[in-house]
Amino acid sequence: MKSNSSLESIEGVILKKLNQIGDNRGTILHMLRNDDALFSHFGEVYFSEIYPGAIKAWKYHHKQTQNIAVPIGSVKFVIYDDRPSSGTYKKIQVLDLGRPDNYLRLTIPPCLWYGFTCVSNVPALLVNCADIPHSPEESVIKEISNSSIPYKW
Repeated sequence: MKSNSSLESIEGVILKKLNQIGDNRGTILHMLRNDDALFSHFGEVYFSEIYPGAIKAWKYHHKQTQNIAVPIGSVKFVIYDDRPSSGTYKKIQVLDLGRPDNYLRLTIPPCLWYGFTCVSNVPALLVNCADIPHSPEESVIKEISNSSIPYKW
């Protein structure tokens, strides 16, 4: 398995190994079930395609929890904790997700900044099963170069 190196594990961020059931015809990729301990309720599912070398950052949700998997390609995620009451305040976590070696579900709770980049040679596909539907009033976006987040892409 590829390293999922991290500068620090962020409080509330959860990684779960996902099942891949394959044979000579293809593979079934599990992601999230309603009987999973981390499932609260369904909000929406969406897919995000990321081109090699492209960066999508920074995003923040006041209420929405992200449940993300990468079924195609490889994606580097960077999560920054600026919650003053957190035990991991001002820490950064860096994770690589993708198939076949790092097929994991990444759960990002509300109130964390995160971004991601495609690190594979082909476009990557991210799937997110969020617990509430997207609302522009509920989320915040910062530019990649925002100096309040101490990470250089």
